[in-house]
Amino acid sequence: MAQRIYIIEDDTALRTELAHVLELSGYAVAAYEGTWADTAARALAAEPDCIVLDLKLPGADGHSICRDIRAHSDVPILMLTSSESEFDEVMAMNLGADDYVVKPYRPAVLLAHLQALLRRSATPASDMIIRHKGVELNVGSATVSFAGRTAELTRNELRILQTLMRNPGIVVPRSEIMCALWESDAFIDDNTLTVNVNRLRKTLGTLGVPDDFLATRRGVGYTV
Repeated sequence: MAQRIYIIEDDTALRTELAHVLELSGYAVAAYEGTWADTAARALAAEPDCIVLDLKLPGADGHSICRDIRAHSDVPILMLTSSESEFDEVMAMNLGADDYVVKPYRPAVLLAHLQALLRRSATPASDMIIRHKGVELNVGSATVSFAGRTAELTRNELRILQTLMRNPGIVVPRSEIMCALWESDAFIDDNTLTVNVNRLRKTLGTLGVPDDFLATRRGVGYTV
């Protein structure tokens, strides 16, 4: 069965073009058309494998839609927008978007992002438990624990922490982490990795994990 992509885009021409590109690549496509008042609910009702979400919609905010979707589902969200604002990208990632592509997009680049996102979400998790400096990562349940407290991880947080905890005491290059996340670093804005690492740090901080557990080696990478 073809993977189902749900498009939330107000520009009819762009929506039609994107649907055509995706259908030519073998995806089943559904698109939202309405008043934008119940966007998140309708998107989730379609049970998509991935949601492509425009940031700026008439009478609606893509950030709030992203937040509403993420509050009820872990479905992958690819933010597609004409905004090149770093603030918008950081906001989208912090609210739960998994990736961010700026319009005008190249079809090959968009498909590369989408395919990597779908492969990550479809990869079965192992039941492996990794421990380091009192932090316990359960890969199977995508949770991290410390001092009796537990938090759930997003897919990207899990991939980053798993990559680092498998290499304790070793500085893992940014390019290697990016490949673990997106299977390539060719089309990825370096700032997107920084946003994801900062989100992971915030999650660890809620458990009381010391700030220096995840350290930055400027210009090189990260280590635990």
